[in-house]
Amino acid sequence: MERLALFRNSRVAAGAQMKKSSASIIAMPKRLRCAVYTRKSSEEGLDMAFNSLDAQREACEAYVASQKAEGWVATRERYDDGGYSGGNLDRPALKQMIADIEAGLVDVIVVYKIDRLSRSLMDFAKLVEVFDRHNVTFVSVTQSFNTTTSMGRLTLNILLSFAQFEREVIGERIRDKFAASRKRGMWMGGYTPLGYDVKDRKLVINIEEAARIRKIFERFIAVGSVTILAKEYAARNERNKRGAQMDKGFLYRVLSNRLYIGEACHKGAYYPGEHEAIVSQELWDKAHAILGESPRARAANTRNTTPALLKGLIFMESGVAMTPTAAKKGAKLYRYYTSMDLIRNRATAAPTGPQRLPAGMVEGAVVGEMRRMLRTPEVAARAIEALRSEGLEPDERSVVEALAGFDELWASLFPAEQARIVQLAVQRVTVGGGGIAVDLRHQGVGALVREMLTPAGKEASA
Repeated sequence: MERLALFRNSRVAAGAQMKKSSASIIAMPKRLRCAVYTRKSSEEGLDMAFNSLDAQREACEAYVASQKAEGWVATRERYDDGGYSGGNLDRPALKQMIADIEAGLVDVIVVYKIDRLSRSLMDFAKLVEVFDRHNVTFVSVTQSFNTTTSMGRLTLNILLSFAQFEREVIGERIRDKFAASRKRGMWMGGYTPLGYDVKDRKLVINIEEAARIRKIFERFIAVGSVTILAKEYAARNERNKRGAQMDKGFLYRVLSNRLYIGEACHKGAYYPGEHEAIVSQELWDKAHAILGESPRARAANTRNTTPALLKGLIFMESGVAMTPTAAKKGAKLYRYYTSMDLIRNRATAAPTGPQRLPAGMVEGAVVGEMRRMLRTPEVAARAIEALRSEGLEPDERSVVEALAGFDELWASLFPAEQARIVQLAVQRVTVGGGGIAVDLRHQGVGALVREMLTPAGKEASA
C-alpha cells in the first residue's frame, strides 16, 4: 500500500511539473529583432576611440537588454551615419536599414533621440509610413512613447516639430555668423584658392602659386582672350591646386575672383579682407577693361591676333604664293591658305594641287614634318655645320640632345613663339599634286639650336 501511494504521488508530481513546463513554453514572448540606428551631423571626433555614435549605441543596447523579458534582441548589423545631416534621407546606413526592414529582417527601430533618425517632419512621416507597412515599431530611448496609438503619434509629431524648428534656428544662426565673419573679411573655409595656403584659419600667400596667378592676369592682358590663354595652358598641361586642368572656366573664375585684390565676398557684396592681395588694382583694372568688352569684339581681336604659321612661306608647285584667308559661317571662323591666282581670278594653266587648303590641316602637317626632320642625323649635321660657319665649335652631343628634345619645347611655347620658330626654321613649303614638301633653313636651325642651348646654361663653343 505504501508503495502504491508513493507511485501515485510521484505521478502527480511529474504531471504537475509537465503542466508547469507547458505553461512556461506557452508564455515565452515572441523574439523581436531590434535595429539600433545612430547618427552624428559632423565628422568631428569620429576618429576617437569612443565617440558620440558609440555613446548612442551603448545607451540603446542597454535599453534593449532591459527589455529582454519581452523578447527584445539587438541585431549584429550596425547602422551608423557619421557626418550626415538629419535634414534629409540621403544617408547610407539609413538606406541599408530601410532595405533590411523591407526584407523582413527588423522588428523594432531603436534610437537615442527622435532627431537622430530625422529632423524633418515630412521625412519622418515617410519613415513612419514604411514602418507601419512592415509592422515595425519605433522606440526612442530618451523620449518614451508608442507610435501604435493616436496619442503616441501626436506626441511624436510635436517632438518632430520642435526638432525641425531647432534645426532651422541652428541654420539661421550659422548663416548669420558666417555673414558677420565675411563682413569682417575673415576666411570661412572651403576650397583653398590657388595662390594661397591656409594657416591658423587664415589665408597666407603661397609665393610660387601667387606668381602663377599674376602670370595669368598679365598673359590675359597681353593676348586679350581667355580662349587663347586656355589653349596655351592646355599645351603645357598646366594644373590648378586640385590637379585639374586650367580650362576656360577656371581661368574666368580666377580673373573674376576679387579675393586676389584682397577682398572678401558674401552674397554679391564685397568687404576688405584680412588676407594680403596678390594682384595689384592696376593689373585688375586692365584685365577687367578687356573683360568688359563685348564677347564679339574680343572674338574679333582673338582672330586678328591668331598667327598664321606659314605666312610668306607656302607656295603652289607652280611658284604662285598662297596667302592666309578666312571665311565666317555663323559664329565660327574658318581659316585657309589660298592661291593668289584664285584670289585674283587669274587663269592657271594646269594647277597640280588644291588652290585652297584648310589652315589647321596644312599647319599641322608642316609642323609634324618639321619636328620629324629635326630629329634626323642629317639635320643635326647641317645645324652643327651652320654653327661652325659662324665661328663656333658646338658640342655635337648637346646639339643632338637639343634637337631630340624639340617636341617638349614646342608644346610649351605660346602661339606667337611657335610662329617665330617656324619662320626661323622653315625656308619654304610647296603644295603639289603629290602632297606637301617642307624645306628647312639650316642656318635658321643652327640659330634655333643656339637658342635652345643657351637657356640650359650650356656653352655653344668649346
